[in-house]
Amino acid sequence: MSSITLKVEGMSCQHCVNSVEQAVKELGATGRVNLAGKEVTVEYDESKLSVAAIKEAIEDQGYDVAQ
Repeated sequence: MSSITLKVEGMSCQHCVNSVEQAVKELGATGRVNLAGKEVTVEYDESKLSVAAIKEAIEDQGYDVAQ
């Protein structure tokens, strides 16, 4: 398992947290959002999932991934 922390702009409430965490979960990964820090830490299997796919899933929810 690998882990990456991504800066996510546009999150402001619990709904945002749920949206981001659910988007990551649907990819087969685990995400933990730090709303105050505007970031998500994702644990994923790099042999099955790319960072680009994780970023795309979050951006599809309407957020900007800065990293």
